[in-house]
Amino acid sequence: MTFSGTQHQDASGDASARLGHRQITTVMSGLVLGMFLGALDQTVVSSALRTIADDLHGLTAQAWVTTAYLVTATLATPLYGKLSDIHGRRPVYLAAIALFTAGSLLCASATSIYTLAAFRAVQGLGGGGLMSLAMTIVADITTPRERGRYQGWFMAVFGGASIVGPLVGGAFADRAGLLGIDGWRWIFLINVPLAAAATVAVLRVLRLPQRRVHHRLDHPGALALAVGLVPLLVVAEQGRSWGWASPGVLALYAVGAAGLGVFVVVERRTGDAALLPPRLFRIRSFRLGVALHFVVGIGMFGAMTTLPLYLQLVRGMSPIAAGAATLPTVLANLAVTLVVGRLIARTGRFKVHLVAGCGSLAAAMLVFATLGVDSPLWQAALGMALMGAGLGAAMQTLTTLAQCEVPREDMGAATASVNFFRSNGGTVGTAAFLSVLFSTAAGRIADRLAEARQDAAYRRLLAEPGNAHALTGVLRPGGGVRLQDSAFLQTLDRGAALPFLQGYVASMRVVFLAGAAVSLVAFLIAAWRVPNLTLGDD
Repeated sequence: MTFSGTQHQDASGDASARLGHRQITTVMSGLVLGMFLGALDQTVVSSALRTIADDLHGLTAQAWVTTAYLVTATLATPLYGKLSDIHGRRPVYLAAIALFTAGSLLCASATSIYTLAAFRAVQGLGGGGLMSLAMTIVADITTPRERGRYQGWFMAVFGGASIVGPLVGGAFADRAGLLGIDGWRWIFLINVPLAAAATVAVLRVLRLPQRRVHHRLDHPGALALAVGLVPLLVVAEQGRSWGWASPGVLALYAVGAAGLGVFVVVERRTGDAALLPPRLFRIRSFRLGVALHFVVGIGMFGAMTTLPLYLQLVRGMSPIAAGAATLPTVLANLAVTLVVGRLIARTGRFKVHLVAGCGSLAAAMLVFATLGVDSPLWQAALGMALMGAGLGAAMQTLTTLAQCEVPREDMGAATASVNFFRSNGGTVGTAAFLSVLFSTAAGRIADRLAEARQDAAYRRLLAEPGNAHALTGVLRPGGGVRLQDSAFLQTLDRGAALPFLQGYVASMRVVFLAGAAVSLVAFLIAAWRVPNLTLGDD
């Protein structure tokens, strides 16, 4: 196979034509280390964020630690795709690892919640390239038919990180200090040896032909995208606390919409050198792939945010125990990912797996919607297994769909676009699901408290000194509740806590039903709009 257009081809030819399974596996070992670095960091930090915020006296500002990383990682993702098309994959991938490592060291030295947020932004600049570049490199060195077989490894990496992360984060957060350093700071310091191992692996195994596209970087497009996305991402993360219709939020809506409008105009004028080339959206499979990534991302991230809250708030599990309880998701994900990857490599057909995966995600949401305060754990485990199987079948096939008809010279930009839209879908899903949850929970809890207080035995239970002390500042004089902090549930008697738990479950049920509806939309698009293509071997 030859390459045409503006790209440059090494004399050794197309990588995908000359690399066998053992060689591809060797390259994958380096990519997996880089991806594990980014995936582990996200789950480790989220499980220890409350402890970090307490130590830095910034409990009310802790959301900025997540927002800062999200904004820069999302913005950097399409930039990495275009930079790797221009300068080659390996140097840009190494630069992403270096930026991520520098941000990790800065985070470990943070002295306030705001400096930590700023340093997390630096981390995000590197983290934005760790996943998209790895997926791009796999697309470079494999044929469309065998691509899913290897991309499935990445889903296994994220599944493993979702288990290991809370365990490591909880272990460090629970320690006051280690070797004279605050325990939580090791959450960031452990990235350094992992990054060193990833760098060595990439330097040793990632030796591929240089296939560069001779374009300049689309600076105007990058600036317009930043102006459009930053306000909207900030609103998505902070809108619930600021008020979705407050004057400041409305102003951010306007700035974001204007920025995105300018971005579309700039990209059309820039043509082939555009950050997100408009011509890609004329390819049906790519257009459907990124659209489905956005829709599935809403449901996936929304569920993955809400489910731990059920395990921790309602079932009273610690972050470590809640992470371990999600093992059915990981096992189902890994098993289905490997099976589907091999089936696609054998038959070249992927639509059936995509449709089944979206259907499994919808079924998982419906199972989660049936969970109650005292539901058996096997019921939650069933939903987790369905979710893991759905993600294992859908995510790799969505990426395959988006990439299958894209010219190789645009593979970096196309793969970055896939991750870009999934990340934005995840942001929308997380913000929307949590907004629905916490905006409805207070009213539902108040209703159940009012019903419970009609029982004299429950009133006596609330009057007990331990329960009365735990509820100080929680119960409003008019019968309402304040839910800024859930720590009171840890000391409240189980019987006294029952109305609170029932209220949370009722709100979570609404959230999961919304997730089922979103997943059903993805199922319908996959079933009726995605063409039944057969992947080739070139």
